[in-house]
Amino acid sequence: MRVATFNVENLDEREDAPTLEERIEILRPQLERIDADILCLQEVHGQEREGQPRQLHALNLLLSGTKYGGWNLAHTKTSKGEAYDKRNLVIVSKYPILEFDQVRNSLVDDLRYRRITAIPEETEPKDVSWERPILRVKVAHPEGEIYVLTVHLKSRIPTTIPGQKEDFAYKSVNGWAEGYFISSMKRVGQALELRMMIDEILDNDPKSKIIVCGDFNAEPGEVPVEAIVGRVENTGNPALRFRQLVPCSNSIPREARFTHLHEGQGNLLDHILISQGMLPYYQNSEIHNELLHDESIAFATDDKFPESDHAPFIVNFRLD
Repeated sequence: MRVATFNVENLDEREDAPTLEERIEILRPQLERIDADILCLQEVHGQEREGQPRQLHALNLLLSGTKYGGWNLAHTKTSKGEAYDKRNLVIVSKYPILEFDQVRNSLVDDLRYRRITAIPEETEPKDVSWERPILRVKVAHPEGEIYVLTVHLKSRIPTTIPGQKEDFAYKSVNGWAEGYFISSMKRVGQALELRMMIDEILDNDPKSKIIVCGDFNAEPGEVPVEAIVGRVENTGNPALRFRQLVPCSNSIPREARFTHLHEGQGNLLDHILISQGMLPYYQNSEIHNELLHDESIAFATDDKFPESDHAPFIVNFRLD
């Protein structure tokens, strides 16, 4: 069984370059090479048609003509039951999807914070919430049910502080730093919510088969990843060992362990973590980063690089 996560970067219909057709020409061979049985995607945008709810038309066009076309599919939805306009999470599965749900600001809520650099000054704290849900499905595999959770944690882009930004520039370093702090708070809050979802599953069955994947916007050793993994070295409690997740990236040589390039530096922002119940079946991991481009270089534009700026991460299991 092959499980993959891939941030396809703003998959949408667009008239200017690169068009959807131009992007499909590059992305479809990537999906065929991934050859996944369970495919988790991030940044899939929704499209509107007159008189219809918003749907994933661009994704359906991308998947058509591949083995993924017609497979079981679950995606994040608004309160109206339609796809989000931007950044949907999607899970495509060869196996039947028994159930799916999404969680956002429900297990971790009532966070409030007063912005100290806001102009005019804020006198009362305001809610701190995040817009991206966590998507969870339970698939029916012949070897037993498998939980697959995918996430796209808050980016490192600073949250805008009222009165502290003009066009694309910040008016003060303090305003930029506080915006960065609030984005970090949102990212760690999402990570905590994901960790609570994992523990809920393990509470019911410590041997549950769980696969967690997605774009964490954080590297190994950073707080969001550490919070989700739950290492015994951090909790100091060996009795919690069965709750610790295993980063599949540990099997990849360090020089190839990156899914994103920024200013020439390889970063591992995309992750696949597995529960102890999946570890006996784990074989190896792959990251398809041979042609990954660096969007931070001076001349880089989307029309020159219609592919994603993230590399696919694939994990192989043997489930006989």
